[in-house]
Amino acid sequence: LAAFADVRNLSLLGVLAALVVVGALTRPEQFMSAENLRLVLTQASVIGVVTVGVTLVIISGGIDLSVGAIVALASVWATTLATQEFGLTGILFCAVFVGLGCGLVNGMLIAYGGMVPFIATLAMLASARGLALLLSDGKTQVVRVDAVLDLGLPGSYVLGIPPLVLVFAAVTVIGWLVLNRTTFGRRTVAVGGNPEAARLAGIDVKRQRLLLYLISGLCCGVAAFLLIVLTGSGQNTNGNLYELDAIAAAIIGGTLLSGGRGTIVGSVLGVLVFTTITNLFALNNLQSDVQQIAKGAIIVAAVLIQNRTARGSGG
Repeated sequence: LAAFADVRNLSLLGVLAALVVVGALTRPEQFMSAENLRLVLTQASVIGVVTVGVTLVIISGGIDLSVGAIVALASVWATTLATQEFGLTGILFCAVFVGLGCGLVNGMLIAYGGMVPFIATLAMLASARGLALLLSDGKTQVVRVDAVLDLGLPGSYVLGIPPLVLVFAAVTVIGWLVLNRTTFGRRTVAVGGNPEAARLAGIDVKRQRLLLYLISGLCCGVAAFLLIVLTGSGQNTNGNLYELDAIAAAIIGGTLLSGGRGTIVGSVLGVLVFTTITNLFALNNLQSDVQQIAKGAIIVAAVLIQNRTARGSGG
């Protein structure tokens, strides 16, 4: 499995390298600039943080369709006038708290309420979107807290790297360590591989699932704050289709939808591939509908390769 993950990650790096070559040939001055590289990484940061949480949930055999709606709700709630009075700390705390709250509801419904993850998170998707629309009254909420807005400006870069990218890198490293170097990570894989065997081995499967949806909610809260910094606002349309992008990135990164296998590195590479494709299409003035078709083709190819590999290994 480790060898398979390495091959898949190397192939994704190959795809990334091919995209860089295409960018260098079609728009050399724009694509290869440091400014554009920062833009790609910054755009990847928000969905990347969400994808780390979603990857852990899928490895455990679950699914989370509500991540985009939770990001929207957290971004709206954290940018109300009442919240903004508490400054940067208030906005950050509110975004994280809302994310954790939604994750807790998802986890309780699935782990202890016996609901199918697809249905529970679909219900959360609808509810969170509705509440975000209700709170914002359909309007864009502009952030007027300088400390938050300054985080998106060049003056806050660390060695030329935007703070959002640093947060994304930190979340990726923490996610990798949790999955590969802790008992919690081994339990997550065990629950995804065979929940009954995990239960007989003494793992509290319900508690494990609850914690994983809490982590997913936490990632959504952090991503919502990054999005607030990036856009300087909160709106109910934030996070649109994030759930599909995150799941797609996890799949092409080698995470099995049935659970029991997956890598954080693969998922992050998947995010970078999709973000680079988006960037290339924008620089070359190509239509977004063609971009969606390209993404769809990549997802189908990744799943077909997964199935073939699973049959070949007798899995």
